[in-house]
Amino acid sequence: MRYSDDLIEEIRMKSDIVDVISEYVKLQKKGSSYFGLCPFHNEKSPSFSVSPGKQMYYCFGCGAGGNVFTFIMEYENFTFIEALKYLADRAGVQLPEMEYSKEAREQADLKATLLDLNKVAAQYFYYKLRTESGKGAYAYLTDRGLSEETIKKFGVGYSDKYSDDLYRYLKGKKYSDDLLRQSGLFNVDERRGMYDKFWNRVIFPIMDVNNKVIGFGGRVMGDAKPKYLNSPETKIFDKSRNLYGLNLARTSRKKQIIVCEGYMDVIAMHQAGFNNAVASLGTAFTTLQANLLRRYTEEVLLLYDSDEAGVKAALRAIPILKAAGLSAKVVNLRPHKDPDEFIKTLGGEEFQKRLDQAMNSFMFEIQTLEGQYDLADPQGKTRFHHEIANKLLNFPEELERNNYMEAVCRKYGIQVEDMRKLVNQMAMKGTAASEYVKPKSGLHREQEKEQGMDKSQKLMLTWLVNYPDTFSVTRKYIGPDDFTTPLYHKVAQMLYEQEAQGEVNPAKLLNQFVDSEEQREVAAVFNARIPLETAEERDIALTETVWRLKKNSNTVHSACLDPTDMQGLQQLITSQKELEALESGRIVLHISTE
Repeated sequence: MRYSDDLIEEIRMKSDIVDVISEYVKLQKKGSSYFGLCPFHNEKSPSFSVSPGKQMYYCFGCGAGGNVFTFIMEYENFTFIEALKYLADRAGVQLPEMEYSKEAREQADLKATLLDLNKVAAQYFYYKLRTESGKGAYAYLTDRGLSEETIKKFGVGYSDKYSDDLYRYLKGKKYSDDLLRQSGLFNVDERRGMYDKFWNRVIFPIMDVNNKVIGFGGRVMGDAKPKYLNSPETKIFDKSRNLYGLNLARTSRKKQIIVCEGYMDVIAMHQAGFNNAVASLGTAFTTLQANLLRRYTEEVLLLYDSDEAGVKAALRAIPILKAAGLSAKVVNLRPHKDPDEFIKTLGGEEFQKRLDQAMNSFMFEIQTLEGQYDLADPQGKTRFHHEIANKLLNFPEELERNNYMEAVCRKYGIQVEDMRKLVNQMAMKGTAASEYVKPKSGLHREQEKEQGMDKSQKLMLTWLVNYPDTFSVTRKYIGPDDFTTPLYHKVAQMLYEQEAQGEVNPAKLLNQFVDSEEQREVAAVFNARIPLETAEERDIALTETVWRLKKNSNTVHSACLDPTDMQGLQQLITSQKELEALESGRIVLHISTE
């Protein structure tokens, strides 16, 4: 399921990256590049760079990067094909009818059929809620205060108490057992055969941002366990990548999105007019969910239950949201347990006041830490102050750190200068962010070794892309096979092929990577900075990079060498002599960056 490489490249070349991104981000030219505020994370100083020469963008703050296709995919939440069609239309390029491979056509057909099946199931559940057997479930919903309009808006339904009810209905619609098995709506065992996963439950259809039913959640009627049950992972449902209610919340036009725990919390808030509420799907909040939210907001209000489990959930979500470039605040609902209970008791106006009074996430973390220490005891108080200082060190920007320092000192009656001295002392000792330091082990050392091997390969790729003369200077010593990490080996092969054809084109090369994480990593390599002041420094740095790369390569190839492979052994001996010459300083590689 792919258009030709030539057509993809034609569309990319006709979509100047500066022109395209300027429609989304205000850019200012500085030197040979353009800079602006990154649209993918919250920042005050421009770190988002767009290179017209490379036809690539890169954010030195959050690491987002890629070519014009990547930008449209990330910003608009498009698939590659959707981004391609959007840019083709913008550039006036006529796309041919898509040619699908047999496998791609089968996968696309399967997903389309599963979506159709889920839609039919959701309609059946909705119908059952209004039948005689659904009276109890309907009464449960109305007793919880839900209106008919709200029930209809969320498509809430009911699964019958008979465990083969949905199965018999869908078989009557001519769906095969194999398809039903893949839908996630049924369980299968040797004794009972295939039977409904959801029975005697209120059903909450789960929709993606395009309002397509991708899964279901069910709340049991009675005392059976579990109380809530979600669809398993399927070809169309990944709970870590979706949020309940986001299909509605994303169009709310409110500056914040509220993240809470359950279906009924979301529904109750929407009914009360807070239509910017979403919930995670029975799992802890994930990085993928944070990245999804980033498409639609810059600030998230965490509204978990006010019990101990809710506090822990908020503390886990805060660093995930920060890493995604989102601002986070925590809403206090005490003495009420959840938003549904709060709204029923005090009403929407009081609920809005609590939202307006949401606590800054850093201050919430500090307040939670406070409960772990006896502040009446001098030792406990000192340890608490050390914890504050340690957390303040996590702010890389001095101005932001000082602002939080003043706020926390004001709240706890600490002299700002005393706290500043403590922060500086801890910084000098290198104790910042100690909570993230993992214990050392043999495995950790092996990981560090692997990271070192990756680092030299990444740096060499940066040299090759940024300084074309590097190929001719280093060709005697290294080639694509010296890049032993699979991703970097693939990139190196492409670069050497491009160079042999007379043009190194990183933006074109990036078209070959469809995985978003691979795109991000390759873009980071292509946009890395090599701070070099003099020609001498430049030559020394290049020589050291080639030496490290070659050393890593020799180590890997030596471990894999067959003792009977005499030709391979001879090549390794020659390579080792070249390595010794580079290490001894007898050879220094010279490169021109003009």
